[in-house]
Amino acid sequence: VKEVANLSLVSSACDVVSAAYASTKESHPYLRSVCDAAERGAQSMTEATASCVQPVLATLEPHVAAASEYASKGLEKLGGKLPLLQKPMEQILSDTKELVSSRVADVKDAVSS
Repeated sequence: VKEVANLSLVSSACDVVSAAYASTKESHPYLRSVCDAAERGAQSMTEATASCVQPVLATLEPHVAAASEYASKGLEKLGGKLPLLQKPMEQILSDTKELVSSRVADVKDAVSS
């Protein structure tokens, strides 16, 4: 999970979503109250779940470690095949806009000819 979160695309997307969430909470007082209540509920549930799940995780630790290693290798292969994952979201959007603009210009030129 940490490796996926550290990918530029995922990290920048999370930053954008987080900024939008914070902005929405700041702009709308009613939504802020709802979001704050949801955050407190999620935190309480996470704390309660963590204490219950801890003994199970200790038992499964060798299996989780093996699965984590396997997933890490798969992620490395995927990163090699999809360099897009290493780019921040803003750059991907910019590149996409440039590509679309270029294609539209090509079509306009072809139609004009």
